[in-house]
Amino acid sequence: MKTILAPVDFSPVTQRVVAAAAALARAVDGRVVLLNVAQPVALVADYTAFLDNIAEVNDLVTRAAKRQLLKFAGRLKATFDRVEAVQLTGPPVPFVLDQAKRLHADYIVIGSHGHTAFYELLVGGTANGILKHATCPVLVVPPARKPVKAKRR
Repeated sequence: MKTILAPVDFSPVTQRVVAAAAALARAVDGRVVLLNVAQPVALVADYTAFLDNIAEVNDLVTRAAKRQLLKFAGRLKATFDRVEAVQLTGPPVPFVLDQAKRLHADYIVIGSHGHTAFYELLVGGTANGILKHATCPVLVVPPARKPVKAKRR
């Protein structure tokens, strides 16, 4: 059975990623593994006084992400029963790539937020990092297009 790994970050493109992963899994008689990698809250020196309980904050973020992940998995299971949900905490790119290797993923379906090339150059991006280093085919789901207003003459 083919494995489709779908990293989800609960951004506006997430529903499209889940739908594309499910469509691909149906087409290749596979299973979908929804993966969320929650990034730990970073400590910034100026704000440490406000974050005495950083471990508690990270735990709350991870639990909230897990609830969202299970919601998406539950919705998908209503129409497609070969769904798994995996929750991890850490840096997204290496954790997604490690999960792909560990699960012997046949495909990765990721969402793009549509940032500019300049933004990607300065900040980088999860989709960009996965595309550069994945060892299996990657399907990139673009963000939804904004409706174009008709020009008046």
